[in-house]
Amino acid sequence: MCQNSRPITSGEPKILQRDQSQANKAQADQSFDGLAQKFAQNIYGTGKGRIRAAVVWQDLLTCLAQLPQRPLRILDAGGGFGFFSQQLAALGHQVVLCDLSADMLDEAARQLAEQGLSDRVRLIHCAIQDLPAQLEGEFDLILCHAVLEWLSAPRDTLLSLLGFLAPEGILSLMFYNRQALLFQSLVVGNFDYIRAGLVKQRKQKLTPSNPQEPEAVYGWLTDAGMTLLGKTGVRVIHDYMRHKTDQVTKFDDLLAMEQRYCRQEPFVSLGRYVHVMARRPTAAAWPPSAATQNNTDNQSSTKRA
Repeated sequence: MCQNSRPITSGEPKILQRDQSQANKAQADQSFDGLAQKFAQNIYGTGKGRIRAAVVWQDLLTCLAQLPQRPLRILDAGGGFGFFSQQLAALGHQVVLCDLSADMLDEAARQLAEQGLSDRVRLIHCAIQDLPAQLEGEFDLILCHAVLEWLSAPRDTLLSLLGFLAPEGILSLMFYNRQALLFQSLVVGNFDYIRAGLVKQRKQKLTPSNPQEPEAVYGWLTDAGMTLLGKTGVRVIHDYMRHKTDQVTKFDDLLAMEQRYCRQEPFVSLGRYVHVMARRPTAAAWPPSAATQNNTDNQSSTKRA
């Protein structure tokens, strides 16, 4: 098993490797090895990616304003090539970026070196579930973006991640919205897909396999003692436009409207992704009581049954 690394001080970021036992634990979860360039282009090299970047960054700036005004310790869990890690490091914060894909971290190392940010970002090649063996201490801000929908046990993984959050720290959690997927399928008349439980017959590598119910995710957080600070829909208009060419020819107006309506209902709940921000209470109020946790476990078991 890898030992915790020393802070990186110069050169390209060193990537901590995980051993085979760690790989076996996360074998059911999605890795994007071999797809790093395609992933980067599809996610952030398109109009829908520009919307995602603009809307989420606006939220992150709001989060930063509510945290101590000093260099923060930030964890980007399952952060791929570190799109937001790079921006946060450029603001002077110290970031730990972990991902299941070695290819994604190689791309992160390359981009960080190009920007001269290698000394501010530590890269760890491991699943989120394996972080306790790799990390110590707490973080002021934790990012977990577009990860839950690729996991076989999203709730358990999320709860384990909360253990790294410092008192009064903030979680930035974005997930693929099952309700939005259902609504779009209804609008386009994809009724067979709906009858099949929104499960595709053939899996597509860049299509999430486990979209999440927003109310369930909110419940996981509140039952864990977290205080919800805000909810934002990501792509509340783009995916529903009747004429797809308008996504390009009217992009500036589209982006402005996305930013205008993304934090209002019913639009939040129609976002292809939902970005929820939550704060951990003070140390005196953490962790939640055993009774609360047992209630959460019982509810989860009932839902699975």
